[in-house]
Amino acid sequence: MNTARPVIVSCGEPAGIGPEVAAKAWQHLRARLPFVWLGDPAHLPTGTPHRCISALAEAAGVADEALPVLAHAFPAAAAPGQPAAENAGAVIAVIARAVALVQAGEASALCTAPIHKGALHAGAGFPFPGHTEFLASLAGGVPVAMMLASETLAPPLRVVPATIHMALADVPRAFTPALLRQTIALTEAALRHDFGIARPRIAVAGLNPHAGEGGAMGHEEGDWMVPLLVELRADGIAVSGPHPADTLFHPAARARYDAAICAYHDQALIPIKTLDFSGGVNLTLGLPFVRTSPDHGTAFDIAGKGIADPFSMIAALDMAARLGARRRGTAA
Repeated sequence: MNTARPVIVSCGEPAGIGPEVAAKAWQHLRARLPFVWLGDPAHLPTGTPHRCISALAEAAGVADEALPVLAHAFPAAAAPGQPAAENAGAVIAVIARAVALVQAGEASALCTAPIHKGALHAGAGFPFPGHTEFLASLAGGVPVAMMLASETLAPPLRVVPATIHMALADVPRAFTPALLRQTIALTEAALRHDFGIARPRIAVAGLNPHAGEGGAMGHEEGDWMVPLLVELRADGIAVSGPHPADTLFHPAARARYDAAICAYHDQALIPIKTLDFSGGVNLTLGLPFVRTSPDHGTAFDIAGKGIADPFSMIAALDMAARLGARRRGTAA
């Protein structure tokens, strides 16, 4: 796979495993899938072959021999496992710069290395719960949803939590008919336009154990989820549920849907991270550009040890390139 407009990778938290998995991903992909790493070259693992470029279009000619780097200076060195408060502003600036390059058409898609929200809050007053919400703001406040996808599983698994980064106690108030309707619409559109599924099948998990069990374990399913899904089916959307979440993720169940919408973060992320921790990809739905990310965090405990698994980053880069090509109407 080669593209004149490469994927751009924002460096993420330099004290985490982001620089390491980017360098390892380049070793696997090279010119087959050129990408540009946006960050401070001094933060790459020692000995990483890299070349600073001035324009993203140079990446294809560089990638076979060295990791193409678009340099962005940081104020402090990277100490593995120890985020520096003075680097927080630069981490945020790199994300904004990467988004601007994608929106300008210089990159085909954005792949973000993991950030550490606590470090950004402490070091720069970062006002967002996570990457997803910040990217939505940079895109003009568009409605978004977070999809975690594994296409190496058979059948594939794609999960979308309706509520994302919030305390579990806050979920029942935030999980509303309007939010579920919006999440289903974003998911259905992404399955059609980004994944090329002509008639997407969407399964919806209940909020409560056993999907409420007829009101014995909760009332949201009967009060408003069932009527909403009936209405959406009448509008032509192939949506089923609400299903008990504990029986929604085995292979036979996965064969009956293209994506599962869950009520809250862990209901969606525990199954996919258990079934395919290394191959899962985070995809933001609703943005006017393609954004993917590896399905893991900064992993401070192993940063700098050379043992981080790059395959979620590789999967995220591959998905970014494929979806970016699909959006611009070319084969990848």
